[in-house]
Amino acid sequence: MFISDALAQTAGTGAENPIMGFLPFILIIAVFYFLMIRPQQKRVKEHKAMVEALRRGDSVITAGGLVGKVSKVIDENEVELEIADGVKVKVIRSTISTVRGKPAPANDTAKK
Repeated sequence: MFISDALAQTAGTGAENPIMGFLPFILIIAVFYFLMIRPQQKRVKEHKAMVEALRRGDSVITAGGLVGKVSKVIDENEVELEIADGVKVKVIRSTISTVRGKPAPANDTAKK
């Protein structure tokens, strides 16, 4: 007797809006887009522009931690870095994580 009463109470009328069932999923997707996907796409776009703007003389840091100066832009995929006096390495452009800018000119006060 108790079971039949409980089942009778849970039966819905069937007039619920089907969009209301999908509303939580739509909200979760919107939150993921604005908090995760969109900022990541913006960072990727900025990194691509930074790497494309590399010029000779720029001081850079690679993803592996090498700090050097761009001595030659080989092609659209590679650059040559000078990491010490006379030590040059080829790196893939996309591995450059930070461009520190052109080094400041040295003050030659000793020559005076």
